[in-house]
Amino acid sequence: MALFLVRRTAPLPPAEAWRRLTAWHRHGDTVPFTRVTVTTPPPTGEGTVVVARSGIGPLAFDDPMEVTVWQPPGDGTPGRCRLEKRGRVVTGWAEIEVRPGPGGRARVEWREDLRVALVPTALDGVVARTGRLVFGRAVNRLLRQA
Repeated sequence: MALFLVRRTAPLPPAEAWRRLTAWHRHGDTVPFTRVTVTTPPPTGEGTVVVARSGIGPLAFDDPMEVTVWQPPGDGTPGRCRLEKRGRVVTGWAEIEVRPGPGGRARVEWREDLRVALVPTALDGVVARTGRLVFGRAVNRLLRQA
């Protein structure tokens, strides 16, 4: 299990940070060699399926994920989304939490547990560090771009 956590505070209201982080199609713009599609009709909610296709040519693979928890932020209450990864290559889960922070800013936590097929558990630390780096940059970009 390669577990990692990304924390950010953004100069945005929680509802706007939530909107930016859960605009699934935008995730493909933030992760190299990745295209993201939503295979279920809008709006996003429990049961929504998001597929990230990563790689180049014959080395590409699908990372299908299903939204299993969908609780947008409300008046002072945090928002929470959980995605269960259901692919052959990547399994695990991701959780996004957005809560009110100081001065009307949004506090974001992105937790993820990645398991990559054919990668031995002895390399979980490397997978976690890589995940924290890649998804940390993705979160930064998603929060910066309207």
